[in-house]
Amino acid sequence: MVRFIEHGTVHAAPAGTTAASAVEYAASAAGRASLSLYPTPDEQDIHELAEAWQLHPVLVDDLMHAQQRPKLERYGEILLLVVRSAQYLDEHEEVELSEFHILLRQGSIAVLCQDHRWIDGTPGLELETTVADEFVARDRTLLTDHKLLSMGAEAVLYRLLDEIVDGYVPVLQGLGIDKEQIERQVFSGDAAVTERIYRLSQEVIDMQHSTASLLEVVRSLSDGFTKYDVPNELQTYLQDVTDHLTRAHAQTVEYRDALSQILNVNSTLVAQRQNEDMKKISGWAAILFAPTLIAAIYGMNFDVMPELHWAFGYPAAVVLMIGFAAFLYITFRRRRWF
Repeated sequence: MVRFIEHGTVHAAPAGTTAASAVEYAASAAGRASLSLYPTPDEQDIHELAEAWQLHPVLVDDLMHAQQRPKLERYGEILLLVVRSAQYLDEHEEVELSEFHILLRQGSIAVLCQDHRWIDGTPGLELETTVADEFVARDRTLLTDHKLLSMGAEAVLYRLLDEIVDGYVPVLQGLGIDKEQIERQVFSGDAAVTERIYRLSQEVIDMQHSTASLLEVVRSLSDGFTKYDVPNELQTYLQDVTDHLTRAHAQTVEYRDALSQILNVNSTLVAQRQNEDMKKISGWAAILFAPTLIAAIYGMNFDVMPELHWAFGYPAAVVLMIGFAAFLYITFRRRRWF
């Protein structure tokens, strides 16, 4: 999917437009840019892109492999960004991360959806087959701000980053709701809460790593403002993205610390409940031990045991057993062991 941008106005490229044609269009006149989107990139797409853009072999190897941490690398005039968007799957209480490889050069930008999903979670095949004609019109295009787009391919990159960071907001809201539910669940004594805490902690850690790494990427872009003569308006736009991302990262840190505290509280409550259970077990063991001891003594059947031949020996032993057990029960009850 290729889109041509001319003085901020976006229109679809002719059918069959190749990566080389997109680069030629962007270089043909001032005020032009091209966006090449690969919803389901394969080796053929990457090799075509590598030939058209004259990519370094190391860069091509990076594009071939997904599951990379967010990063920014420069290969001559070409910039590579690895970024991750996030979607919150409420029914599974999971965060689904989607990896994107973004290539930027003068006038041209290419986006490879490594997980075959768009930023909003739309499957790549669906994006190719059903959304292609609406790509410009819909909000997911990121191409509705003509004034911003008139500043070139860099503006498209910054708009992509802005959309990714905005997508973190509902994810953090979902994680926050889960955290509050867990806080209530901890004090209800639910045994399943420990596993839920660990699972949510892992999701928060993944989000923290994503936001921290992306923050490094955005700051690296900011460091190149002067060297690459980035327009002031784009600088302001990226600074706004940085501010939003900084708040998102801070929130993930807060969630992680809160979950750590919740886990400590839960461990304390579990230990207290186990202690209460041990008190009950110990108390009942002591109560049962008293009659067992008396029965064991008089069950030895030695000849020289006066009580064996005493007419009231049996009822006396039974009364002693019951009395001793009752005494222990009352004592433990007063101490709130039961």
